[in-house]
Amino acid sequence: MAAVSSASDTGDHRGRHPPERRLLILGGPRSGKTSSANTILGDEMFDAGTETTHSNVGQTEIYGRRVTVVDTPSWAIPADPEDDEEPNTDDNAGAESDSPARPPPSLDSEGPCMGAILCPPGPHAILLVVSISQPFGDRERKAAEEQLGALGGGTWRYCMVLFTGVDKLPKGVFIEEHISNTGEALQWLVERCGSRYHAFDNTLKDSEENTQVPELMEKVEELVTDNQGWYFEVNELILLEEEQARRALEEERMRMEEHARQREQMIGGPPRELRLLLLGWKGVGKSSVGNAILGRRFFESGQETELCLRRQALVCGRRVTIVDTPGWDWFSVSRTPKRIRQESQRGAALLRPGPHTLLLVLPVVSSLTARKRRTLLAHIETLFGDNACLHTMVLFSCGDWLGHTPIEEHILRGGRELQRLLEYCGNYYHVLDSKTPGKDRSVSLLLDRIEEMIRENGDRAFLPIQTEWLSEESSYSSDNTEPEDDCRGCQLQ
Repeated sequence: MAAVSSASDTGDHRGRHPPERRLLILGGPRSGKTSSANTILGDEMFDAGTETTHSNVGQTEIYGRRVTVVDTPSWAIPADPEDDEEPNTDDNAGAESDSPARPPPSLDSEGPCMGAILCPPGPHAILLVVSISQPFGDRERKAAEEQLGALGGGTWRYCMVLFTGVDKLPKGVFIEEHISNTGEALQWLVERCGSRYHAFDNTLKDSEENTQVPELMEKVEELVTDNQGWYFEVNELILLEEEQARRALEEERMRMEEHARQREQMIGGPPRELRLLLLGWKGVGKSSVGNAILGRRFFESGQETELCLRRQALVCGRRVTIVDTPGWDWFSVSRTPKRIRQESQRGAALLRPGPHTLLLVLPVVSSLTARKRRTLLAHIETLFGDNACLHTMVLFSCGDWLGHTPIEEHILRGGRELQRLLEYCGNYYHVLDSKTPGKDRSVSLLLDRIEEMIRENGDRAFLPIQTEWLSEESSYSSDNTEPEDDCRGCQLQ
């Protein structure tokens, strides 16, 4: 729970109103938060044309009373699964778009607690900014509720809705009618704030007729009176959690920067393309792995792959080309149909001038017997030659089954056969959760690991295509690119 404190804590022991009013401004993307803060302050103290990533403090004097205003980063709007539009990062431009921007999470973004502690000992009023021209539905309601919840309990009694862009209302329509017509979500927000609300037109210039700021401050005084002079104060435990989260984000940001620097030094510049061939026996989840790496459903999972299929996407700053192949028989090479064996070779041929890495997909839930291991290696050496081991990496699929068990512990439990397979591959392995395509950070680590293998291979960065792989006409392969669209310009060659 958050704590509340009386006005007497400010030094006025006779119970009069304190000489200062502290306002905390919260709101979603493109709500007009920053413009509203500038309107209250009577000056362009904050940059309303860029995304706010850190809380900012401004002060002014209104009718002899010092007013402190804290502008905060936009709260995150939950993404609509059916909304494929690109996010707009201008969260403070006012009410100029039909739908709010949804900027990607930033390592530098702050929660509302930081804004609250920037106006010590705590805000008298929390202004929830809502744009007239932006939709306000269940997603926006949930975002507002989560933002207030992050501050702790007891926050709603200090909240007031501040509508922006009232100049966008049709002529003759008042704010009360807008609230009534917009829907239940907005009505819920206003009621949750004790039916306290105010409307701003941030385009109005300072003039004697412009009374919107004095009227807002009158409503703030009414709110303070209703709360008997008390102000909101964030619980120290919540502040500690906020600080720990900020430190963790900063450490993650520094780690990512160092990782990017090391990758550039290792490769000698940003990589242009990585060419990957998915291999393994039937039913191991090769297609799902391909989708997870590329971040989209390019390959049809859940059914047997009959033909090689090549797909490409930009992943973590790299152009990644993947070929999915039909599965082998786990018992022996001879039981794998000749057509399937040829299709595996043709899959490699689709990655001209050759694949950088053969990703041998192995589910973490399956046990590896001696026969399975020998059969896997026999397939690789028979189809791709003795040097294929230099370019082979074991990719464990279904990584979510591990839970909190480290992959190294799983390998130890897997027995000698699994360890011998990894030794064959130069101990190059990685684990992937293929259930969350495009959202698993381990995809970036996988690509880093592949680049490490390329560096270790030196002038043998990829497995060259052999003439016999092209000896028969490739009538089975499926691809959506022209034959001449190869990778010969790749820097990683």
